[in-house]
Amino acid sequence: MELRHLRYFVAVAEGENVSRAALRLHVSQPALSQQIRDLENELGFLLLERTAKSVRLTEAGRTFHSEARALLLRAENAVKSARAVAVGERGNLHIGYSATPTVRFLSTALRAFHAITPAVRVKLHDLSTEEMIAGVRNGALQIAFQFRPQRDLLRGLRFEEVMKEPLCFAVPRRHAFARLRSVRLEEVAREPLVAFSKREYPEYHDMLVDVFATIKSRPHIVEEHEDAANLVTAIDSGFGFAVIAQSIEMASERSLKLIPLRPALSLRLGAICPASEMTAAAERFLQCARAESKRSSRHLDDTTLSWPWHPRSRAHRR
Repeated sequence: MELRHLRYFVAVAEGENVSRAALRLHVSQPALSQQIRDLENELGFLLLERTAKSVRLTEAGRTFHSEARALLLRAENAVKSARAVAVGERGNLHIGYSATPTVRFLSTALRAFHAITPAVRVKLHDLSTEEMIAGVRNGALQIAFQFRPQRDLLRGLRFEEVMKEPLCFAVPRRHAFARLRSVRLEEVAREPLVAFSKREYPEYHDMLVDVFATIKSRPHIVEEHEDAANLVTAIDSGFGFAVIAQSIEMASERSLKLIPLRPALSLRLGAICPASEMTAAAERFLQCARAESKRSSRHLDDTTLSWPWHPRSRAHRR
């Protein structure tokens, strides 16, 4: 028994006429009659009582008609639901993220995504880089946002850049360094640094090593912390400074001064994706993230004249 048998039977039963049903279904009357007989033979009982001009449902036919209509409706809904998921209009979207670097665009990207795909349920997962990579690799996450990991960690995955995040020298606002307009990396190399935990954020330590290697030096790390809040507290308390992405400002409640490095350096922030084709929902969200990050960058370019992010007039640009 196939769905077409059910569609043919329902059309004949509701029209009470084989000829009209054949016209509606765009099949010949003899072919339609044969399909109904095949269905009855398979079931082992009659569904229709036939007269010269019309057909009527038998008692068994009335019961079968009710169930057949319900089954056809479920099949139609199944197709619609699957198609909606396939094009990214329904379903679940699991997103991995690192809270501090994504703060500039994630919330606005979520709002933009919800506006165009309200039936997709988004679930956010604040994870370490290794957890995000594992999640994308095993399918638990459809996409994840983080600074670009080391190349060897991305085997079997790909990285789609969303924006560049400037690196800066974070100091307490009350410190004498806070008066600096910029700072050379050679000067930073002489200072004690606090950093994210190497166990939780190995790529951050790799980045520091690479940065200081450009001046044939190494970072002088005196403390490690597992999250941005503790790192900010350590800097503000005078335990050390940090070479950190500009987005740390969002977690600092303006207790820190972010000083541009000289020469300017930046990190690539983007999406960790499956090497194969992304789901339609993940692709749509990535488009929203790109659009919102560009909007955020334009806003900062127009209003930020010194670090951290203070609105100033264009006349005060350095």
